[in-house]
Amino acid sequence: MLDPRFLTVPITHRGLHEAGVPENSLAAARAAIEAGYGIECDIQPGPDGVPMVFHDYQLTRLTGAQGFMAATDSATLAGLRLLGTDEPVPTLAQFLELVAGQVPLLIEIKDQDGACGPNVGTLPARVAEALAGYDGPVAVMSFNPHMIAAFHEAAPDVPVGLTTCAFPEADWTRVAPARRDDLAQIRDFDAVGACFISHDKGDLDNPRVDALRAQGVAVLCWTIRSAEEEAQARRVAQNVTFEGYRPVP
Repeated sequence: MLDPRFLTVPITHRGLHEAGVPENSLAAARAAIEAGYGIECDIQPGPDGVPMVFHDYQLTRLTGAQGFMAATDSATLAGLRLLGTDEPVPTLAQFLELVAGQVPLLIEIKDQDGACGPNVGTLPARVAEALAGYDGPVAVMSFNPHMIAAFHEAAPDVPVGLTTCAFPEADWTRVAPARRDDLAQIRDFDAVGACFISHDKGDLDNPRVDALRAQGVAVLCWTIRSAEEEAQARRVAQNVTFEGYRPVP
């Protein structure tokens, strides 16, 4: 069951980041904790499959280096810094040690299949391993239901959900049309053991979202960037993942 704090504490998108405080950094996590907000973070596999708190598949945007996160050796990665700051790329273990249950932590595992298919590798098991013994409100989600099914099998006591949207073809070119329809209609929800969704703010009028909420499913949403957007989203969603402004904690 999802900890009720996920429905009452606004969640920072990739931590409380701003100029000089990079997304998904330990500094962004500290800022969120100090402000009393929850934290959403992204997980990619790093050297030897170690779960890293990092959004992109490639290193370029966030570090200026060339190459893919999953193909980078540990020595190279250790020397990289985020967006011109002194902030390193944190491991999930380091992130968990810092957060330490102080605020809700919403972990998104990035799809490793390329088409939201079954080739998820060892990442869900490695994330489960990192979370073993973690004491505090935590939940795990992914756009890929196969990722969540594998994680849920490895860590059945951790609440899981699906990151969801309308899955438009322009944004999901590698996903087959029939599969995009399944994902947009959130048809995998029950099969993977999910108890919540985090849905795109632009698709909250999706009848399937309304049906899930009517069944008592928790509905979060992403990514809210103003008080006006928050007010609109809260007509459907019970909580928001936000950036660029500060909701009332």
